[in-house]
Amino acid sequence: MTKNAFADGLTYSAFTGWTDRPTDLAPALKGVVRCDVAVVGGGLVGMAAALRLAERGVDVALLEGGYCGWGASSRNAGYLSNALAGDPQLLRLLYRRRLRDLVRYGENAAEFTEGLIGRLAIDCEYDPTGNVIAAVSTGQLRRLRKNMRILRDAGADVELVEGRDFGLPGTFLGGIFERGGGLLNPGKLALGLRAALLASGAKVFERTTVEAVDPDSAGVALSVPGGRVHAERVVLATNAYSRDLEIAPSGITPVWTSLVETEPVDPDRLAAIGWTSRTGIITPHTILENYRRTARGTIMFGTRRLQAAPPALGAHEPDRTVVADLVQGFRERFPSLGYVAPQRAWGGWVAMTSFLPVAGEAAKNVFYAVSCNGHGLSQSPYVGTMLADRLAGDEIHDDLRAIWRPRPPYVPSFALGATALKAGWMADRISDRLSRRP
Repeated sequence: MTKNAFADGLTYSAFTGWTDRPTDLAPALKGVVRCDVAVVGGGLVGMAAALRLAERGVDVALLEGGYCGWGASSRNAGYLSNALAGDPQLLRLLYRRRLRDLVRYGENAAEFTEGLIGRLAIDCEYDPTGNVIAAVSTGQLRRLRKNMRILRDAGADVELVEGRDFGLPGTFLGGIFERGGGLLNPGKLALGLRAALLASGAKVFERTTVEAVDPDSAGVALSVPGGRVHAERVVLATNAYSRDLEIAPSGITPVWTSLVETEPVDPDRLAAIGWTSRTGIITPHTILENYRRTARGTIMFGTRRLQAAPPALGAHEPDRTVVADLVQGFRERFPSLGYVAPQRAWGGWVAMTSFLPVAGEAAKNVFYAVSCNGHGLSQSPYVGTMLADRLAGDEIHDDLRAIWRPRPPYVPSFALGATALKAGWMADRISDRLSRRP
């Protein structure tokens, strides 16, 4: 870790700030392994899929380049949401006939993941607070009123709330309260799911990077540095790293998101500025901002500015300029908390596929699922489990059918390039300036 000059005590980490690294790493794969299903990727999708297959008696092997839960699964802000990513007006325009099914899918995903946490007795500090999309300007509030009507018509469990009555600081005028879901520690969730997986009948190989996936007449062959895997079928649960595999569908684009955590804050100080709600706060900017209280008494905030992927992905510390902008945003949203010092920053790669999670069959006997698309914490275990049930012989679930595609929607490379992402950030900042209240 290194210190930043612009804020005393702020440190940068190439690792998640939620948990420590596990010390019981599973062995790397050596030699030849045969199985019914091979799962590539040990995030929430991959772990949930492998666990479900093992529970159903399927001979399954999971291969992870780092350790299970190393990537976006443990590096996000910890919002368990029952909503879809993307503006509801745009979603209605693009998916009018499917919107009710997609809303149902989002609601069921949150309920499923809540149940999974309880069934596996995972201590991840889960608090079923719901989440609120909160406006910082009257223009945003008007748009949120329209969005709420669209969501309600599609069956969403939402209501419009006034900011101060709801226990939000004065900067937030009000917005859409999503009753389902809540807040948790995603690092502890990932490690809890990993512990359940390691205790199951699944073969788990960590520190094992899959270099190629090749369907053949006998099934699918996977190449790793220490050997090969021969499987009847394969699940690609590679999230942002999907682009490293030639067989993965196009249209899965990695972007980097960043988080900052403050020092602990006295709850009485938060109550004094009107922040009595423990609900997670998300803004409806083009590139959202999120603010939440944690179980350890700190404030966490993030996103606001996305970064395009370099030629080679990997763990690294957040960009100083992006973190400085995040801290500036925190000061603007919470002017009365100017004394609160940021302590540490980290981030991670997430996959973008337009607005929706997607699943499908990339090639014969090679299936994929990408759901870490802005609201993936609840959806990832659900999608992984539904895909596992299908591979175990069940009919495709209605919620899986809602996101099933032979290939994800194509996203032009420029749409999530550095120029486009910077333009989105600039549009948000201009909007903030124009709507700034005296």
